[in-house]
Amino acid sequence: MFYCYYLSPMGEIAMAGDENGLTALAFVDGKAPLAIQADWQQSTHCFTEAIAQLDQYFAGTRNDFDLKLAPRGTAFQQAVWRELMAIPHGATRSYQQLASNIGKPSAVRAVGTANGANPIAIIIPCHRVIASNGKLSGYAGGIGLKAKLLMLEGAHFKV
Repeated sequence: MFYCYYLSPMGEIAMAGDENGLTALAFVDGKAPLAIQADWQQSTHCFTEAIAQLDQYFAGTRNDFDLKLAPRGTAFQQAVWRELMAIPHGATRSYQQLASNIGKPSAVRAVGTANGANPIAIIIPCHRVIASNGKLSGYAGGIGLKAKLLMLEGAHFKV
């Protein structure tokens, strides 16, 4: 497993990955920072393309990411994360909409839990999920960061 740190305009980010792709991306100062393991090797070389695409995203010149991803999770979590990837840049969805879209309309809380367990922030855009009333709800990087990411994308939400 390899890891690196990336200083983004919104704070320091830690990334991890292996030969299968990017497995984790988290804000270092967030509520769920990446736990770097003692046997991991630090290498920016492995993350050159991810860093380039993140630079473009933060500069406002990239809307979609084209990276090899390998998030680890249950089949249900994977379904939720695939649905997150379908939310267009600049758009938002509610937890209820996500639950309906994966064919589990009564699983709103479970969808929220899976959304919160997303291991690859920004690229799997869990920040695009808001409450049904249009207001911001939880985010591992913090509500302020979630608002900044949505504003960067031009998304609409209530304060």
